[in-house]
Amino acid sequence: MDIKNSLIDQAKEVLEIEAEGITHLIDRLDENFSQLVELIFKSKGRVIIGGIGKSGIVGQKIVATLNSTGTRAIFLHPVEAMHGDLGLVCKDDIFLALSNSGETDELNTLLPSIRNIGCPVAALTGNADSTLAECSDMVIYVGVEREACPLGLAPTASTTALLAMGDAIAVALINRRDFKSSEFKMFHPGGSLGQRLSRQVGDIMLSGDAVPLVPDGSEMDAVVTVINDVGLGAALIVKDDGFLVGIVTDGDIRRFLAERKDIFTCRVDELMTKNPRALSPETPAYDALYLMEDVEITVLPITDDAGKVKGILHLHDILGKGAFKFNGTR
Repeated sequence: MDIKNSLIDQAKEVLEIEAEGITHLIDRLDENFSQLVELIFKSKGRVIIGGIGKSGIVGQKIVATLNSTGTRAIFLHPVEAMHGDLGLVCKDDIFLALSNSGETDELNTLLPSIRNIGCPVAALTGNADSTLAECSDMVIYVGVEREACPLGLAPTASTTALLAMGDAIAVALINRRDFKSSEFKMFHPGGSLGQRLSRQVGDIMLSGDAVPLVPDGSEMDAVVTVINDVGLGAALIVKDDGFLVGIVTDGDIRRFLAERKDIFTCRVDELMTKNPRALSPETPAYDALYLMEDVEITVLPITDDAGKVKGILHLHDILGKGAFKFNGTR
């Protein structure tokens, strides 16, 4: 076998071992996991994560994932904690101690001080009979049968399993909080998307001739023409003075036709949604995105405080074409 094929085979074996390490955890999940997630969800404090070496590095990644998905978290180095950083911890916090062996001296030495503060302790460990497990209120098992390292020394499959369990906790909290993609983007203000979300609706909405307006009382053929010409999938129905009274969308037309009704023999007020949701031009773009995702709509009328149409906002104006999908949870 040549060197190239040998290296590929070795890589495949590593991936198989690490995959086995993760799937092995599935049947080991118990009520401790749901108890921990619920405790974090109801907590008024933060998740404090501590670990040494590779576990500490994984802990920092878990902290980053939690923070970006709506759960306040901070990494606490056990050695630095014993030299003053313990002041970061309060009784409302939850301490997650990460150690595969459960016998990490620096971490276990810290636990009595954590418990004296009144902070509950959860252990993520591969040794349920360890000192760490015995000193913890909850134990989340993250053990693996073997490391991918051929010497069995370098943490490989064990750190992958720990990282995956951290992701499982974060995702469970996302679902528990009903955390939305619009909120996620609020915590990621970098790049062009972040710049758009940091602006007001008035900065990105369509206005003037780009707004599909149809006078109240019009026949439906006029509405269909406007929707087709403008291409936003909706038309805003207004009084003569420009005040919003309703909206007609592609979906409204499809549902009307599905009932085998002749759409061209009716007037717009028979089909439109009256008093539709609307936002002001001063609304932050991320609030508009949140509303769009919450009620699963792609177009919003923009009006002043009196209800007069100032523009229209399409989902693509916020995120860019093809950049958004509803989360499917509603």
